[in-house]
Amino acid sequence: MSKRLIIGNWKMNPPTLAEAKRIIRSTRTVAAILEHTDVVACPPYTYISSCISKKSHIVSIGSQAVSIHGGGAHTGEVSAGMLNDMGVQYVILGHSEQRAAGETDEIISKRIIATLEAGMIAVVCVGEKVRDEQGAYLDILKDQIKHTFAGVPSKYAKNVVIAYEPVWAIGAQEAMIPEQVYETSLFVKKVFSDIFSQESAMKVKVLYGGSVNFRNAGDIIRVGKVDGLLVGRESVNIPGFKELLKAVDVVVL
Repeated sequence: MSKRLIIGNWKMNPPTLAEAKRIIRSTRTVAAILEHTDVVACPPYTYISSCISKKSHIVSIGSQAVSIHGGGAHTGEVSAGMLNDMGVQYVILGHSEQRAAGETDEIISKRIIATLEAGMIAVVCVGEKVRDEQGAYLDILKDQIKHTFAGVPSKYAKNVVIAYEPVWAIGAQEAMIPEQVYETSLFVKKVFSDIFSQESAMKVKVLYGGSVNFRNAGDIIRVGKVDGLLVGRESVNIPGFKELLKAVDVVVL
């Protein structure tokens, strides 16, 4: 059985380096005893180097963003080559917060290519803003996925992870119903197959994100049958994230 993948997106948290070190140490402690789950932590840029250590094989380190540029006069930007040189293995791309700030599918596609060419794994976020009963959201999701992966060479499909995050479920009181997670994850894989190949779609990991916590994580994995989770606020809540990882690891499919 392929291992589940849990990615913690710390966003702009925590407020201090000391707290960041405490979170990564705690995450490593519980990740070390997991049998069926791989864990990735994505701290803010300023904490990445402090979170990378000889124990990064226990918890891989990812970045929350990357520049489309390889270098040069781009103030405030961080290139894929720089991240890879630091030891970063994963990069979150196309997050709904970045899309809401104006990031287009074309820009995200360039970031994906930069990430993959640098030898890292691209965690590509997709998701509809609203879910209508008529099913129009499926066409919106399909177009978003196709445009986001436009120009991405098929040889890199094996290094892509898709994080399905319905925007309406992020920060909500409840996560998406697991049965709906399962249905939509199959649709995402079908679109991925149309872009690349059926073989690629069979291998790509599809994660779910959106109001995930230790209470619902097990059901989302078991009933939703996704390959893992992209976790936001709960990933910096040490007690909650520990319980979430344990709950996911014991799920029997």
